[in-house]
Amino acid sequence: MTYQALFLDIDGTILTYDHSYTELTKKAIQEAQSKGIEVFIATGRPLHELDELRAELGIRSAIGYNGAYAVYKNNVILDEPMDHDLVQHTLNLAKEYNNELVLYTDQKNLFTSLTHPEVENFIAHFQLKENELYPENLALPIYSMTVMNLSKEHVPFYKQLPNLYVSTVNVEGISKAYDLIQKNINKGTAVEKVLAVLGIPKEQAIAFGDGMNDKEMLQTVGESFVMANGDPNLFPYAKHRTTTVDNSGIYYGLKKLGIIK
Repeated sequence: MTYQALFLDIDGTILTYDHSYTELTKKAIQEAQSKGIEVFIATGRPLHELDELRAELGIRSAIGYNGAYAVYKNNVILDEPMDHDLVQHTLNLAKEYNNELVLYTDQKNLFTSLTHPEVENFIAHFQLKENELYPENLALPIYSMTVMNLSKEHVPFYKQLPNLYVSTVNVEGISKAYDLIQKNINKGTAVEKVLAVLGIPKEQAIAFGDGMNDKEMLQTVGESFVMANGDPNLFPYAKHRTTTVDNSGIYYGLKKLGIIK
């Protein structure tokens, strides 16, 4: 089989808990690229925070914000911000339940607080740099949000917001944080649109992930891998299971397909 596209989640798939990656993971990405496979990062993270990582790995293409924005060789090919009224409803709900939010534009991470302990931990853990306080009545497009300091009993109130999907942030060291994603937009819909734009059949696409926000992506491609450290609820949605991120799961997955000898 000839493969043309490879989609990789970041946290728990490329990056280990200490924000590093193994030499075999980097080697796997480079070998895939040497065979003409276009490698995409596919993440819930904002793309403006990933310039350094992408440069280190030589990755020019990416899907960010859980599928709301995508670039191919650094050219924008997908741009679907959130509805402004939905953003405002979410801000009101967060204020009512004393939650904190980060709202992602294509350039900044806008926080409702920069001093709350959960926010400080979130910023430190994900090594976020482009951080500012959210200004009232902002008109800039928002692509996704994360709510922090959210107790489980209040999660259903967010799930009742129209056209909003609530996904646990599945990262060790982070608790009481949930990604707020547009219901009809996810990594899977983004992969589908990217493949259509590039004219690549899904059978020639591969994806690796570890969290439930990777579910649709894994179902959209021909060859899908879940990391051994992934959410057990994700296992049924992948065609293959590979080793943990610490044990270079991307490398051994691509080896199973014969891309790496």
